[in-house]
Amino acid sequence: MKALVATEYQALDRLALADRPMPSAGPGELVLKVEAAALNPLDLALVTGAARELYPVRHPLVVGMDVAGTVEEVGAGVVGYAPGDPVLAFVGQAGAVAEYTVAAPGPRLAPRPPGLDAVRAAALPESGMTAVCLLRAVGLRAGESVLVVGATGGIGLYAVQLAHSLGARVIATATAQDAAYVRELGAADTVDYRERDVVQETLTLVPAGVDVVVDLVNRGDGLAESARAARPGGRLVSPLYGPPDLGREVSPVYIGSFTPEPGDLESLARRAADGTLRVEIGARYPFAEAVTAVTDFATKHIRGKVVVTVP
Repeated sequence: MKALVATEYQALDRLALADRPMPSAGPGELVLKVEAAALNPLDLALVTGAARELYPVRHPLVVGMDVAGTVEEVGAGVVGYAPGDPVLAFVGQAGAVAEYTVAAPGPRLAPRPPGLDAVRAAALPESGMTAVCLLRAVGLRAGESVLVVGATGGIGLYAVQLAHSLGARVIATATAQDAAYVRELGAADTVDYRERDVVQETLTLVPAGVDVVVDLVNRGDGLAESARAARPGGRLVSPLYGPPDLGREVSPVYIGSFTPEPGDLESLARRAADGTLRVEIGARYPFAEAVTAVTDFATKHIRGKVVVTVP
């Protein structure tokens, strides 16, 4: 089979489509025929080695973690799935940008409901489940205010919608050209991070400070700066890592790898299928242009998700 492969830690433009052995389903595994795969920032860090201390890679590495397709083969002990079933999954380092990949039953694999095409389904797993886990970890409640830093990215587009659906007042960072888009997602207010100081503008909108800051962009001391937008005793949550003490009794919550609960991915898929959760596809590339998809994802401002379709 063909797959997008990194043979070592390397520059993104040195990736190539290459032949790889056809996977087989071991006990407790499924082989999926891939229809679409979505890209995430961690994919880039795995290729270049930027994340090697936290996530060391065994080469050759097949790029991609998010996939939608159909079940091709069912391994021993797997129940609830049969060949031909449409599914979506987060496959970790198993490799999604390929003609076939391996997945395991559990909370990171879900049936794909009618009405949800493979392209939108592939754009859900990592970003959608991370957004769910972030808001759950920080305990966002109805009536609270939340600042989402990085609202137009893959995780941000879901965080804004899910926070709004919980009944929170959402303030989202966005350029002037993206302001209308994030308002459509559910943001009550937007802050143009290119033209305004995000913290000061947020405090103008909510003088006492927001209850929660969801920062999807900064790490380290940058998170301490974002925390100034939170009220004393508020909370900050991030998928990255920062200082243990943010001052003013603002509680930091760093989730690192997301840990979904059973049903999380199914719920996201159902909501995307019935139209209550918007899936924004910023760019779509055919399999033959997978290297271009990765380099564009790394270098261009693309709103929403980048997806590679596989014939």
